[in-house]
Amino acid sequence: MTACQFCERGIESGYLCGGCRRATAARLDRMSKLWSALAAFLPPGGRATTQYGRTRASEAPLPVAEEPLSLRGPGGIVGVLESWRTALHADRGWAEPVVCVGIGDRVTAAANALVMSMEWIATEWPASGDMAREVQELERAAVSVVDAPDPAKRPVQIGPCPALVDGGKPCGALLRYFPGDPDVRCRWCLASWPVTWEALARVKGWMDEDATDGDPQQESPSADNELSGCQPCA
Repeated sequence: MTACQFCERGIESGYLCGGCRRATAARLDRMSKLWSALAAFLPPGGRATTQYGRTRASEAPLPVAEEPLSLRGPGGIVGVLESWRTALHADRGWAEPVVCVGIGDRVTAAANALVMSMEWIATEWPASGDMAREVQELERAAVSVVDAPDPAKRPVQIGPCPALVDGGKPCGALLRYFPGDPDVRCRWCLASWPVTWEALARVKGWMDEDATDGDPQQESPSADNELSGCQPCA
């Protein structure tokens, strides 16, 4: 019995379990599509809708956006995949791979070559875990551009929770408001306030009073607080 070099689950033999082998092959299959999708995010300030169903503005001081440019360039997706393909050929005693013309074709060729050898990679190649991790990191980097979270749905930080706990001390945990929620709720003491200007103004006033009084505030209250006894300030 040994351990998968990617997820560390126990396996009878080899270097990657069946699940990690299939997941890595699927990521490799998606590389050429991700490489193509990144092209829509090169113009700074432009907007593009991709096959992933999101629209994103690209902003950069360069003539093109830096992050998608680096992923699409010679040292990005194609560089990582071709370096692993070259290492694979060397360890299997094969001749060096033939390099296509055009980065898009090179991405497809390198990814396909690695997929075709996935069975050997998973069972015979000690470097398989490192390769699987780098392929996962490539996918995450590309998806963070082409399928970035909608800024309108990101949580808004408000400040330390002013609800009184533990004998009258302010809770102090960081309050966040998630757009669309009907209230602002503290994840630690469970105090909540409706999302209205009046309620949020009162919360801000209590925060200012706490800061002026110099009351100690906790960034992360201990887990043994009596949640049922936490009440918002009146």
